[in-house]
Amino acid sequence: MASKLPYISTPGVIVKIVNKIKEATTPDRFTFDFLETKLGCKGGPYRQFVPLGKKLSLLNSNGTPTDLYKKLRNNATAGAAMAQAMRNGYREIFERNEYANNLDREKLKGVVVEITGLDTKNKVVQLICQTFEILKKFANFESKLPKSSTEDQQTDSKKGEGLEDLKKFELGLSYTINLVLPKTDDPAVFNAIFRALRDNLLRK
Repeated sequence: MASKLPYISTPGVIVKIVNKIKEATTPDRFTFDFLETKLGCKGGPYRQFVPLGKKLSLLNSNGTPTDLYKKLRNNATAGAAMAQAMRNGYREIFERNEYANNLDREKLKGVVVEITGLDTKNKVVQLICQTFEILKKFANFESKLPKSSTEDQQTDSKKGEGLEDLKKFELGLSYTINLVLPKTDDPAVFNAIFRALRDNLLRK
């Protein structure tokens, strides 16, 4: 059974596209028109980046750029963003070896062959490895992505909701006392019992 490990037929075009992405403004939607008109990347091999970007979680299914795409455009977070994108797109590889980015060409090919079930000389195996290695040039697996502002806002919002809930919640306690009164006709006995209740339990 063939795997869905991402690749494109001309992996070398990735270099130009990623560099252009960093220079251009973030589009509302990453379309073929944006790719050709704004990035100047025309032709079939360049168009293959759109489905690749979706598998890497750089683009949503409708083509809108994700937060990861925006972090890729920031030099301070670009390396960590691409590393995360590769973990997303090549999840099966990283599940077999969490340090797959450190594998040499032959060992990487071995993992790809294991996952895909294809022959070692199969063109698809070569393209998967080449695509992986070119993407790796932009990645920094030692760096971590900062928490997004959206996540921070959601966390703060949840904390605020929790505090509001606590403010609204007022703890109230009540108790019931069952008395077994002695059999007597002497009112002094009852007076003494109720006086003791008042003095010891009913006072604030």
